[in-house]
Amino acid sequence: MELTDQVQQVLKNFAGINPNIVVEKGNMIRTLSEGRNIFGKATVDVDFPIKFGIYDLNEFLSVLSLVDEPKLTFNDQNVTVADSTGRSNIKYFFTDTDHLTTPTKDIIMPEADVMFNLGSEALNKIKRAASSLGHSELSITPNNGSIALTVFDSENPTSNTFSMDVDGRYSSDKFNLIVSIANLKVLPGDYQVDISSKLISHFTNKTSSVEYWIALEKSSSYGE
Repeated sequence: MELTDQVQQVLKNFAGINPNIVVEKGNMIRTLSEGRNIFGKATVDVDFPIKFGIYDLNEFLSVLSLVDEPKLTFNDQNVTVADSTGRSNIKYFFTDTDHLTTPTKDIIMPEADVMFNLGSEALNKIKRAASSLGHSELSITPNNGSIALTVFDSENPTSNTFSMDVDGRYSSDKFNLIVSIANLKVLPGDYQVDISSKLISHFTNKTSSVEYWIALEKSSSYGE
């Protein structure tokens, strides 16, 4: 079988969430960060024939780049990666899945209390602002019917900030929801964002079958 560009993009993104992964038989790939605060799930356009574990996903992706047009043949304990001519190949051994951090079940998202669209450009601006200002937090607050997204430093009330408004809906006009920008490890794209007062957020990509559940910071407040 061949890994499509979509699959490789998902795997590269998931490697940033957790360097090891367990891939189940079928076309669903899931990952869970070691801190268990980021959960990612994607439906991909290939069917994996077996369940297998990879300890170092970045290394595995690097191995794939060693050959042109890699073709994968799966065995019980390893996968053989061959080039299009069949003259070069790599045997890559799997890791026992019991030794890897892996989600055991899907997340049941509570009812959303705050909902908004986050476009690709807005997401890029947030990350660029955080890098430029040296801040690590994103505040989500109501603002006259819109939702304000503010990059700030909670430890320094006089620090510079970056803020932008997006269209959205919410059930209370009193909330301050905090997301660690380091946890926004999502693929580029446009997202529907749903946030529960239970301090869990759900990012759904609008153009591809990938979604993320990201825990909010404990300093968040809702309805207070």
